[in-house]
Amino acid sequence: MNFTEAIELNIDKLVGTLKDEDELEEVLKKKFTKKEFKVFIAFAEGKTIDEVKTIVNDDEERINEIYKTACKKLNQEKIKKELVFFK
Repeated sequence: MNFTEAIELNIDKLVGTLKDEDELEEVLKKKFTKKEFKVFIAFAEGKTIDEVKTIVNDDEERINEIYKTACKKLNQEKIKKELVFFK
């Protein structure tokens, strides 16, 4: 699982350099709910919606809502600051 790539694909405006993989994982686990984390990781790994359904035991509409919420959280300035090194 490449957290750097997944975050770069879902973040609108990134200022600074992302931290290393372990630190990114810790920040995401801390800021996302368990379900948001699972859904975000599943989509980042390229799983189909049916595979994600079995992972989180939810319907497609709810999974899409969870993913959108996770992406919105990623784009909050407060969380962005925890994901990057500042120069």
